[in-house]
Amino acid sequence: MQNRYGDPNLHSIYYGGCMEKPDICFVFMNPTGRNIASRPEWTGIRAPWVGTKNIWDLFHLLGKLDEGLYQEIKNRKAGDWTPEFADQVYQEVAKNRMYLTNLGKCTLSDAQSVSNAVYRAYLPLLENEIALVDPKAIVLFGNQVSSVFLGSPISVSKCRRAVFHQTIHNQAYPCYPVYYPVGNGRSNLGKAVEDIAWLIHKLESEL
Repeated sequence: MQNRYGDPNLHSIYYGGCMEKPDICFVFMNPTGRNIASRPEWTGIRAPWVGTKNIWDLFHLLGKLDEGLYQEIKNRKAGDWTPEFADQVYQEVAKNRMYLTNLGKCTLSDAQSVSNAVYRAYLPLLENEIALVDPKAIVLFGNQVSSVFLGSPISVSKCRRAVFHQTIHNQAYPCYPVYYPVGNGRSNLGKAVEDIAWLIHKLESEL
């Protein structure tokens, strides 16, 4: 599918974090070549956001990323990431009971848009992935990911903190559409933090 939908010179990016009943599964759009784990010579985990900086602001603001590790991420250039450092970052992600993945696994060379048809082609893979991981809740980033995953038009701005239940393999999962917090959605980072922090508090109060 990478050869069909993505850049054939890059590798697919899969997932990372807590793989057994995480508190939250975070579903992003699709990876790009900025993720150094997509390079053929990379020998480490092929997980989301390896070698990037901005997305880690989200998890730091949520209190889900060690301060020292966060500062090291911000100070490292993409080429300074090693497989060992990527493992260290994702051990922190797993410790905080988070799971990071993409709806589309096809890596593109840049941040060009991906059609709904391509995302729908990957949807069965994501559903199987979620059934195996079995998260308590799912955060869907952005209108397009939310709409494809839930099978109906979603506007994040009109349904902040609203819950949608999606049944996968006879299991109903609570899903929360949230503003996309990076790239063109960088200005919405604060809103994404507010809504995810609300969800984290909600999950903790249900324990």
